[in-house]
Amino acid sequence: MLLNFVGKNPSNETCWRAIILQGKNTASYKFALARVLIDTQGSDTCIKISDLAEPFSRHVTSHLLLNSKQSTAKNDGKFIRACKDFNKNIITKEQLIEITKKEGFKYVLDAFHNISRGEVPSRFFYANKQSVTLTDSFYELLNGAQFKNLSNEVEARWRLWETAISLNISTNKLVVSNDLQDNNLFVEIDKRRRVDVTSTRDALNGYQKGKCFYCNRDITVLQGLDNSCDVDHFFPWSSDLPNVDGIWNLVLSCKNCNRWDKSNSVPNLKLVEKLYNRNNFYIESHHPLRETIIRQTGSSETDRKNFLNKYYNDALEKIPVIYNPTTVEESLL
Repeated sequence: MLLNFVGKNPSNETCWRAIILQGKNTASYKFALARVLIDTQGSDTCIKISDLAEPFSRHVTSHLLLNSKQSTAKNDGKFIRACKDFNKNIITKEQLIEITKKEGFKYVLDAFHNISRGEVPSRFFYANKQSVTLTDSFYELLNGAQFKNLSNEVEARWRLWETAISLNISTNKLVVSNDLQDNNLFVEIDKRRRVDVTSTRDALNGYQKGKCFYCNRDITVLQGLDNSCDVDHFFPWSSDLPNVDGIWNLVLSCKNCNRWDKSNSVPNLKLVEKLYNRNNFYIESHHPLRETIIRQTGSSETDRKNFLNKYYNDALEKIPVIYNPTTVEESLL
């Protein structure tokens, strides 16, 4: 059974994550606006466009220093050109803010809540040409257990997106890998060069909706806390099976599941189905995890099911111990 990410009666957190992870982004404006909204902490219900302009342009100019391409368009628009001019000291901050007020918000305010399947059920603001008004849904998001993770998730998605559009690598050759030592995602350009992209935890957490993959307890990507998450191999690393370090096989878990309960065992078939759905959430999103998962597990739903079933059987031959978590919700993500 293939599920879509939003599902029925989605929470505000799920709607927000769908906006960030499932949008068809042609420019980085939606990521920048998301960062600005999070940064406000809801201090003002009604925010003037003039007050949004400075932090909005600041986020874009800082990312342009990492990647000069912030749009899929062949030529930069007026706003992106202004941001680049600011970084080159051609225009002043005041000039950039004025251009941002005129050009930066032309489309993103109307398009923010749209994903590939239409508009998400929760609206986090209403906007006109002068201001943005935050809604009750935003304040519920602000006060939720997952709010502290959202800024990291936006940044991770932004870094993945901008890396993909800037590398000029054919999508069928683009593979995102995980560095086992520091748990960072990277793209290998050739045998001598690689581009570090973002934290593995930050990139995976949104797709799991901030829950331990096994027991569904709330987790956080912030380290040093009681519910800080681990990056875990779904099929154990000790199975020594091919491509066990692939993104398709990495999940986030609470410390209890990873270090004690699951340990060196093979998750049950219900969790294998959950992994299948989680990987399809990657595929529903765009660049570059989509291409990586397809390349690692198969181009069709049937191929991917067969891949996981074979892997499950092969893993059980090597490690004949099945893991059944003590607390698992019926919902598969």
